[in-house]
Amino acid sequence: MPRFVRYLAPLVAFIALAGLLYKGLSLDPKLVPSPLIDKPAPAFSLPLLQHPDTLISNSDFKGEVTLFNVWATWCVACRQEHPLLMQLAKQGVRIYGLNYKDERAAAKRWLQMFGDPYLANAFDEDGRTGINWGVYGTPETFVVDKKGIIRHKVIGPLTSESIKHELLPLLKQLQEEDG
Repeated sequence: MPRFVRYLAPLVAFIALAGLLYKGLSLDPKLVPSPLIDKPAPAFSLPLLQHPDTLISNSDFKGEVTLFNVWATWCVACRQEHPLLMQLAKQGVRIYGLNYKDERAAAKRWLQMFGDPYLANAFDEDGRTGINWGVYGTPETFVVDKKGIIRHKVIGPLTSESIKHELLPLLKQLQEEDG
């Protein structure tokens, strides 16, 4: 084998790898498709944050279009998103929460301090339910239709723009569909 080929092969491999890494770094992580879209919401049964003796499950979502918001007190972006959730709740949007890998007392204080937009909050202390839902981190928000099917996922904090252009039109469309 000629000597230059022996040196050229690693160079070509390095350039190819660098190209793949560059392409990967240019992708928007918020656009990662969820394998759960158009599939039934993963089953869960967890204690309520406020009332540990009472359980909540994904069956509580059925019959109504619902937002399922994954949040935590240690999440800086959750604090940024929270006023928007409060606005949505005032507009009549049904929002359930999943308090993810948190401390119960801290989460209760947080809701007292910033307001509680949730109809109910599941307390996912060990994070297993979040993992079953494909949660990468907090916040994440799922749109669940009347039949309990996940129709959309927002990775990261909701924004006024994403609510106006994505979420509200989808919620309206799903409300109008037969359930």
